Amino acid sequence: MDIDALLGYIAASLTTFSFLPQLIRVALTRKTEDISRNMYILLNIGVFLWFVYGFRKNDYPIMIANLITLIFCITILYFKLNEKKDIE
Repeated sequence: MDIDALLGYIAASLTTFSFLPQLIRVALTRKTEDISRNMYILLNIGVFLWFVYGFRKNDYPIMIANLITLIFCITILYFKLNEKKDIE
């Protein structure tokens, strides 16, 4: 494996798994009030388009990284959209 491929795999891994702590926190606490809904909507669209780009280029690292990221981000957005608001 050449240095460029190695850098690509490391970058893809870090950016993909950077969402995991947020996902775990949201799943455990069910709290998303500090998360921007619109940001996650745009992020999901962008990540999906990166996946499509990777698919069209037949670039498996881009496809895999963005598919995993999309799963994480869709899950976080799901929690955000279904958060129960406390009414006092």
